[in-house]
Amino acid sequence: MKIALLPIDNRPVCYNLAGDIAALDGSIELFMPPRELLGDLNKPADIKEISVWLKNLPKMNAMILSLDTLCYGGLIPSRRCGETYDELKERIENIKPYIKAGKVYAFSSIMRISNNNYNEEEKEYWKDWGKKIFEYSYTAGAVNDNIPDYILKDYLETRKRNFEINKIYLKWQKEGLFDTLIFSKDDCAEKGLNVEEARKLEQMGGKTKTGADEIPLALLARAIKKEIKVYPKFLEPEYKECISNYEDVPVRESVLSQLELGGFISVKTEEEADIVLIVNNFIKKQGELVMGCDTEPYNGTFIPPEKPYCIADVRYANGSDNAFVKQLLEKIDMKYFCGYAGWNTTANTLGSLLAGIKVLTKAGEYNEKAFRRLQMIRFLDDWAYQANVRGKDLSLMNRYETKLQTIFGDFGKIEYSYPWNRSFEIEIGIK
Repeated sequence: MKIALLPIDNRPVCYNLAGDIAALDGSIELFMPPRELLGDLNKPADIKEISVWLKNLPKMNAMILSLDTLCYGGLIPSRRCGETYDELKERIENIKPYIKAGKVYAFSSIMRISNNNYNEEEKEYWKDWGKKIFEYSYTAGAVNDNIPDYILKDYLETRKRNFEINKIYLKWQKEGLFDTLIFSKDDCAEKGLNVEEARKLEQMGGKTKTGADEIPLALLARAIKKEIKVYPKFLEPEYKECISNYEDVPVRESVLSQLELGGFISVKTEEEADIVLIVNNFIKKQGELVMGCDTEPYNGTFIPPEKPYCIADVRYANGSDNAFVKQLLEKIDMKYFCGYAGWNTTANTLGSLLAGIKVLTKAGEYNEKAFRRLQMIRFLDDWAYQANVRGKDLSLMNRYETKLQTIFGDFGKIEYSYPWNRSFEIEIGIK
C-alpha cells in the first residue's frame, strides 16, 4: 500500500513517529517530503519545493495532507504569517491540481488561543497580551481589559483570514476532493472564538476534532481499511466525564472520537473486543508535571488482560504516570502488549497510539523489531524524559534505558537532541 503523508512540521512526533508506525508493516510504502523542506519553530516550510514533491508523487493509494503546511508553511506559521487572504487563496488554488490519490485525507487547524503570555509559537504581542486575549475570547468579548485596538484588530483579522481559508477547504470537500476532511481544535478550552468557529464549520457540514498533532496519524489509521473492535477500559470509570487540559470534551468523548476517526469499532464488553484500550485517566483534574499541576497517581493494582491490549496514559498531560508505569513494566507480556503512549494532550496520546494499533493488527508483513523500537522510543520520551528527566541532565536517561532494554531489547547507543532548541520536545535517535 502506497501512502503519501505531508506532516504539520518537522518535529519528531510529526515526522519520525509516522515513519516509525508505518515501519510496523513492511507492506506499507510511506512517502514523505525530505524533512529539511518542512517548517520548524522559526522557519516555515518550503511550500514551493513541497508543491514539486506533491506534483511528482507516483500513484498513491492514499494521501494524508496537512493543509496548514500547503497554505502557511506549517501549524505555527498559520498563527504568525502576514500574508493576506487573497494571497493565500491563490496559493492553495495553484496547489489544488496536485492533490490526487485513490483517497485523500486532509486536515486543517482552527487557530488556537493559548491561555498564557508565552509567545514562542505566537505573534510577538502574545508575551504581553496573551492571557487577556484568551479572556476576551472566552467571554465572547465581554472582558477586554484594555487590549490595544491595533493588537485586537490584528488578532481578529488573522482569525477571520484563517476561518475563511477553512471555508474554501469545506467547499473542496463538497466538490469531492477529499475522502475525509478534519478541522482540528488545537489547544482548546470549553468556550472561545475557536469553539464558535468550530461550531460554524460543523453547521456548514464540516467535521471537527479536538487535537492537532495526532490528526495525521489518526488519518493514517483511517486510510488502512480494517475493522477492529476496541473496548475502552477506564481505570477510573467514575471520572471519565472529566475534561482534560487543553481540550473541550470529556475524556470518554475524546476516546470515542479518536476511535471513530481512526476507523475502529467501539464495543461494550471486553469479551467481544479484538483489543482492549486501557485508559489511565485522572481523578477530577488532569495533572501536568512540568507545570507543577499535581493529581492523584494510579493507586490500584494493574492486571493486564489476557488478550491484546494497549495503553493510553492520560492521567498527566505531557508525561507518564510514574506510579502506573512502574507496575506496567513489571507485568508487560509481549504476547498481548500492543503499545503505550503518554504524549502531551489526551488527543495526542490516543491518536498516535491507535495509529500504531491499526498498522500492527493489519500488518501484512509484521516487523517485531520495529515494534520494539517504537515502544522503546515512546517509553523513553513519554516516561523517562517528560515525566522524570526534563529540565535535568540528559545523562540521567541511561538508567531508564537499562530498565527498558530488559523488556524491548538492546538497540545500542541511543542519542538525544533538542530539535527545536527547547526542552518541550526531545528527539531520540535509535538505529
